Amino acid sequence: MVYRRTFILASCLAFLASFNFSPAASAALLWNLPALNQPAPDFTLPTNTGNGKISLSDYRGKWVVVYFYPKDFTSGCTLEARLFQLYLPKYIERNTQILGISVDDVDSHAEFSDAEGLTFPLLADPTGKVSKAYGSWMLFFSLRHSFIIDPDGILREIYTDVYPATHSLEVLERLDQLQQS
Repeated sequence: MVYRRTFILASCLAFLASFNFSPAASAALLWNLPALNQPAPDFTLPTNTGNGKISLSDYRGKWVVVYFYPKDFTSGCTLEARLFQLYLPKYIERNTQILGISVDDVDSHAEFSDAEGLTFPLLADPTGKVSKAYGSWMLFFSLRHSFIIDPDGILREIYTDVYPATHSLEVLERLDQLQQS
């Protein structure tokens, strides 16, 4: 099943590339991503942190990295979460909040956070409503996409080709560039 989805996705990207669309433009068309340099879609979702619900607007005045991932306790998602946690002090130094989102429920997020020692919020999007608003939805799970949102709530960067082992550092580098401009 995963092979078939990957093949279909690769075929769609190759088709769009044949019309000289850039990879970013192809991804935007394919996944209906929100527009860069425009307000990021606001959301309110339940969280594992015991605070009930978290809204994107709660973080106005801070940079926010919203990362979508397929499933708690899977290898790629665990690696990605561990690396965001490892570099969390560097994000905090940059006035940046990390928010992870998947279709898993709050209880799964709580178990995952406890097992991995995560101290940033994981948000439950069981219907995929927020994942869909960010163009990060496929069939019944969130795609591995990330977004950098500035302190005014403006979407400044989109990542659709995420490699979990290097992604957190890649986001930190881009965050430094955005904060210096």
